[in-house]
Amino acid sequence: MAVGKEFTTAFPDRTFRTTLLELLIKSGRNGKNNGKGYYVYEKGSKPKPDASILPTIEESRRLCNIMPGGKPISVTDQEIVEMILFPIVNESCRILEEGVVIRASDLDIASVLGMSFPSYRGGIVFWADMVGANHVYSSLKKWTELYGNFFKPSRYLEERALKGIPLSAPASFNPRSKARL
Repeated sequence: MAVGKEFTTAFPDRTFRTTLLELLIKSGRNGKNNGKGYYVYEKGSKPKPDASILPTIEESRRLCNIMPGGKPISVTDQEIVEMILFPIVNESCRILEEGVVIRASDLDIASVLGMSFPSYRGGIVFWADMVGANHVYSSLKKWTELYGNFFKPSRYLEERALKGIPLSAPASFNPRSKARL
């Protein structure tokens, strides 16, 4: 919750603000800590989905008011994965553009070690290159039109996608960042 608040304050146009976590905690659903969250956690067995959470999810949907025409959207499992991971790829592109890291492989290592991205996928930027910068860019662009600026593609991603350059390819000197990308 604390990190989410910091991100929302620092990057209001780049952070999706949901009330779901707040509502869960308010209703005493602290996850594994107290045995209730999205799942019911019982000692000695696997977590089981908890259907009693559905009203809380509906309340969060209502408060967020992001459903086009007020109706839930229909998305495939693949689209769910992409809607979660493509904004992370986009943020990685911003980091590369700003010269925060020297090379894309730094982000790949950070994603595997820091956010438990599957190592067999090679890291977030490596994976995005496998998916294709153009696919990431066009999906984000489409979602921006449908759902708002949270999905707005970064300039770095747009440039790479339109020129057919892999996201991990080294860039020329960036005078804004005074660093090599």
